[in-house]
Amino acid sequence: MDYISTRDPQAVPASFCDILLGGLAADGGLYLPQEYPQVDDATLSRWRQLLTDDGYAALAADVLKLFIDDIPADDIDAIARRAYRTPVFSDEQIVPVSELEDGLYIGHLSMGPTAAFKDMAMQLLGELFEYELDRRQQTLNILGATSGDTGSSAEYAMRGRTGIRVFMLTPAGRMTPFQQAQMFGLDDPNIFNIALDGVFDDCQDVVKAVSADAEFKREHRIGAVNSINWARLMAQVVYYISCWIRVTEANTEQVSFSVPTGNFGDICAGHIAKSMGVPIDRLIVATNENDVLDEFFRTGNYRVRSSAETEATSSPSMDISRASNFERFIFDLLGRDAERTKELFGEKVPQGGFSLSAERVFAEASSVHGFMSGKSTHTNRVDTIGDLHKRLGVLVDPHTADGIYVAKGLREQVATPIICLETALPVKFSETIVEATGAEPDVPERFADIMNAGRHVTDLPNDAAAVKKFISESIAETEVR
Repeated sequence: MDYISTRDPQAVPASFCDILLGGLAADGGLYLPQEYPQVDDATLSRWRQLLTDDGYAALAADVLKLFIDDIPADDIDAIARRAYRTPVFSDEQIVPVSELEDGLYIGHLSMGPTAAFKDMAMQLLGELFEYELDRRQQTLNILGATSGDTGSSAEYAMRGRTGIRVFMLTPAGRMTPFQQAQMFGLDDPNIFNIALDGVFDDCQDVVKAVSADAEFKREHRIGAVNSINWARLMAQVVYYISCWIRVTEANTEQVSFSVPTGNFGDICAGHIAKSMGVPIDRLIVATNENDVLDEFFRTGNYRVRSSAETEATSSPSMDISRASNFERFIFDLLGRDAERTKELFGEKVPQGGFSLSAERVFAEASSVHGFMSGKSTHTNRVDTIGDLHKRLGVLVDPHTADGIYVAKGLREQVATPIICLETALPVKFSETIVEATGAEPDVPERFADIMNAGRHVTDLPNDAAAVKKFISESIAETEVR
């Protein structure tokens, strides 16, 4: 399995382990498999049996082997077993699925150590990084950006690992107190929290700017854990498969997914699963008030917003107006035209966006790739949380409420069961939960003292040069120690 960039058709294909440690392609593009592996009925049946008999880790290993040919199969088995196990995940099924009502289901992705769906990929990524760095006798300095949950998931997955440092950018004051406590409370010597003066998109832009400095990236051994890293999406493909298996009895049955998304990473994994031949009907994009993705799927116009135009909402992990992973989907939508993709994302997006509304391929986003979309407001999500809690005794976080609200609005247009992918546990967003239900959410025992920990974070301006200086000085200081 070789990997190519979305922006350079002439580049020499790379191996999985090379792109694992590199993250962003040198030309600024994102890596994808040269072609998606295709699955047949026999493969689907084998996966169904694996999940039933041997569990999630066994399924994950079998899926990963389709994408990785430069790690021995037995090692992939061991990596998957270490990543997906109890008590790291609080449920033996790893991703249980429960029926909500009227053909609506919830895929529970919050069983991991930070109670967020990001744990599903990060726990695997931590194992892969440590394995490959040890094999190469190298070190890695991970640079990432988070709008809420990526940061803590990455830090909990990487803390204490040999040869790895994590530098995580957060938008100052834009995360909930619980999210901040999860990250800033860590005092591990290989974890560095940076609060940037800006919004998530600014943090993401700084990560891209630093990664685009090839000399700095090479000298300081910079890698990525954001969803620009292909391995993140590869890991997420697995739970689309496992959720489909848990809701169906036969390989001929399809399901749809409603996915709260701002950066297009979570639902991009669904697009990949569907492209592989997994029986997925519809992929429903659920946004909050920052509805750049909903606008595109309704109109064909991808209109990015400035930092000032990006609203701070009660589903803060989706307060994103430039969706990095969207480039991967557009590359596929355009028939893998790298030159056109480079023009759109390298030139048009920095100028404000682009439109495909008049082009034939725009209709294929729905007719071929199955996409639908909708948006949710603060009132919608609060009402959804309150209603589900009162009627069904089910408590969901605000992002998951966005997905459920949009799914309910489109239910009559979708002929298959809809699985709403959970984003996080409600405890991470207590202020909104109190507004919706009148009571604080239960705090899982493992988080009982989290708000009492100290805070370890460095404030920096929204400036790539300042971030690079901090990284250089921190590496030098810890190497001396």
